Amino acid sequence: MKKILIIGDSCIDKWIYGKCDRLSPDGPIPVLVPIEEKINTGMAGNVNENVLSLIKKLNLKATVDFITNQSEVIKTRYVDKKSNQLILRVDTGDSEVKHYDITNLPNKTYDIVIISDYNKGFLSKSDIQYICKKYNNVFIDTKKQLGKWINDVDFIKINQIEYNNSINLFNENDLKDKLIVTLGNEGCRYMDTIYPVETVEVKDMVGAGDTFISALCLEYLVSNNIHSSIKFANTCATKVVQLKGVNVIK
Repeated sequence: MKKILIIGDSCIDKWIYGKCDRLSPDGPIPVLVPIEEKINTGMAGNVNENVLSLIKKLNLKATVDFITNQSEVIKTRYVDKKSNQLILRVDTGDSEVKHYDITNLPNKTYDIVIISDYNKGFLSKSDIQYICKKYNNVFIDTKKQLGKWINDVDFIKINQIEYNNSINLFNENDLKDKLIVTLGNEGCRYMDTIYPVETVEVKDMVGAGDTFISALCLEYLVSNNIHSSIKFANTCATKVVQLKGVNVIK
């Protein structure tokens, strides 16, 4: 039986789709008439949902421990249903996220640890350092700028913008065999190799990174091969971007 730990900050992703065909007489802003609502667990919660789904899909014998914030963070997106154009996003609850007491970490051995760090205050850099020293096979998807604090992690998944924002703050040679940089419709880069993706109609990128890190880790758990894991992660992420809203790979 494989043991997996997922830790990080979570939210509720709410999508309100509506009809938007006129401007407000009060000012030059669109008027949205709500039609339907979609709610998903987001951020680390979305990683957890993807991992649980992939365990079934891959027919794995595995258990998952999930550690996340108890306070409610909600990201509400208002979207024109016809064009799928985002009109407005409203975030609530970010300031209510409490820092996790790292001394409460399970005293267990895990086959893989996934840190989904959206930098809302649940985990500090020193917390992540501690996790990387305590456990083996630690993968991280982080919104923090990289630095020496990340050196003990096994693999880092970041997007190109996050990479550009951090490039002057760390020695790339120290992380060369750890960095997996996602490139949107161009796939991702690892060790100077580009892993391309199929060209598809993209309806929503939100949550694709969560699917990527989940699929990357689950395939690595099976194969212990980062190259095949990256290819599998690309395939899974490509499937969810073709759907509206946040979706779990099935």
